[in-house]
Amino acid sequence: MRILVNAGPWLPVPPEGYGGIETVLATLVPELRRAGVHVTLATVGPSSLEADAYLRPLAEPQFRSIAMPYNQVSGIAHAHMHALVNAMYDGGSWDLVHDHLEVVGPAVFAAMGISAPPVLQTLHWDLAKHAAFYSTFNGRGRVRFAAVSQSQLDRAPEQLRRQAIGVVPLAPAPALEVQADPGDHALLLARITRDKGQDTAVRICAAANIPLVLAGPVAGINDPQELDRRLAEGDNALAAHPDVKYFLAEVRPLLDGRRARWIGGVAGEAKERVLRSARVLLAPNRWAEPGATGVVEALSRGVPVVGTPLGVLPSLVDHGRTGYLAASEPDLAQYLQKLDGIDPQDCRAAAAAWTPHAMAAHYIDLYEKLIREAA
Repeated sequence: MRILVNAGPWLPVPPEGYGGIETVLATLVPELRRAGVHVTLATVGPSSLEADAYLRPLAEPQFRSIAMPYNQVSGIAHAHMHALVNAMYDGGSWDLVHDHLEVVGPAVFAAMGISAPPVLQTLHWDLAKHAAFYSTFNGRGRVRFAAVSQSQLDRAPEQLRRQAIGVVPLAPAPALEVQADPGDHALLLARITRDKGQDTAVRICAAANIPLVLAGPVAGINDPQELDRRLAEGDNALAAHPDVKYFLAEVRPLLDGRRARWIGGVAGEAKERVLRSARVLLAPNRWAEPGATGVVEALSRGVPVVGTPLGVLPSLVDHGRTGYLAASEPDLAQYLQKLDGIDPQDCRAAAAAWTPHAMAAHYIDLYEKLIREAA
């Protein structure tokens, strides 16, 4: 089976720090190849993940531009897709495309009709923000969808639900073997943006008297010193980025560098240490997160989770056993006082089913089903 995996133009695979979709692909692709699938990875220049072949339409990752006004960045995704279309017309041969580029991917492939292979798009995002597209899109049996959680699919427009062929939960990357002594800090491991609730995390940790570490990029910037330098140099485009405005106005004023601090984006062994040593992972989301790989990562390492009961979290966190869910800041702060009642082994057991092997096997089943349907 020959599969084209379209990671999109935003971040390398694996990512250098934050990268939800790209981290999932860095976990999935090796398992697909171990199962005998020939994988061509469509990505950006710096990607280092081993694959059988590559398409690299753009030399540099484009994530720093992703939140800019549409009329300034609309060409990025289309330039990436144009190269994939050209590869297909120039003789590239694949049995199926596994697409991860929201909206633009399925729109372009559907417009190609039978000139493109059948397409399975994984839905990694909040479908409410693209309601006009997903409520009217018709893949005509050649473009189908896989959700990352049942709660995501349940909230999807009816038109999209009719074209979904399965739900494949996200599996965390295998844990790295590093030494990490237990710490006393709470951790919020996510890019800094209003939907992730970093300001809420600071306040509830202050109320519970627990140190807080924020780990994740701001507008694609992993290094706090780089952010300060570029803002001091008058980078107006960066200053106008909504995530930067949120961080400067609502998060940074709450940080003291000791009890509450931002360490920038982390990856590899640094990420593993700060996660394994955490007392708790926080997920005070303001949005219905569909997949939450960070939550599964924490549970698989015996770290409990405290967050809001939105999106997929109620199906991942067993309230009172592997963590706590609450809607209000006072309740979240109260539950931070009850972490000693959580058994790390219960957390590990709860995450045992979410393995990279199981995720890949499920996707291969869907690939085969869609290829048969398209034929």
